[in-house]
Amino acid sequence: MKRRDFLRQTAIAVAGAAIPLSALEIIDPRELLAARPDLRWIFLVDTYKCVGCGMCVQACKKENEIPLEANVTRTWVERYVITSDGQVHADSPKGALNGFTTQKIDLNAAGERKIDEGQIEQGFFVPKLCNQCENPPCVQVCPVGATYKTPDGIVLVDRKWCIGCGYCIMGCPYGVRFFHPEYHVAEKCNFCYHRIHKGMQTACAFACPFGAREIGNLKDPNDPVTHTVMTQRVGVLKDEFGTKPQVFYIGLNKEVR
Repeated sequence: MKRRDFLRQTAIAVAGAAIPLSALEIIDPRELLAARPDLRWIFLVDTYKCVGCGMCVQACKKENEIPLEANVTRTWVERYVITSDGQVHADSPKGALNGFTTQKIDLNAAGERKIDEGQIEQGFFVPKLCNQCENPPCVQVCPVGATYKTPDGIVLVDRKWCIGCGYCIMGCPYGVRFFHPEYHVAEKCNFCYHRIHKGMQTACAFACPFGAREIGNLKDPNDPVTHTVMTQRVGVLKDEFGTKPQVFYIGLNKEVR
């Protein structure tokens, strides 16, 4: 029996047993390079600056080995159109890989819907990515410790240990996780961890020509991102779940799902 098959069967058995998840932790996050008590990564998205160009999505895919043609992505941009009758129309064709080239709303299998410009009350774009939650449910449900959180707050996935059970994908309330089309393991945004611990920007922030995305250190009061989060009106997605997201939004509309 292959190691992955063995672990998969073991995970299924463990899921129904009264064994604490702490007993199954395999990777010690303290061994990671970024074990610094003065660092907590956060992300800031300014929806007023996002134009839905899709350059962030392209950069993310190229940087993180996600095939461009695959219908999955670590980060994506959603378009919201609110009409005068109060209806909310949202789409994200291919994650906005190529931006939004038409005013028609992509309804997937149902085709496209054209909205009368005279009926449009408001339109805006909302980038989304992993929220690197303070209380990540994906870490809690992973039966083999393949998903874990580092001391600086980033939730990572160890491809060598992931058995593809899908519990983390089902457990994420933000829908940011998916199966990698080539490696067949759980995948998601990790704030370009291989870049930021070297002092670089995330690929999406570097590619954004309008400065709609920024990464910062919550524990540094002089960090411009921290200053914005602490002094301006910002919002988070699905706050009611209690996961304490660490991606903050400027101009977050209440209609955003």
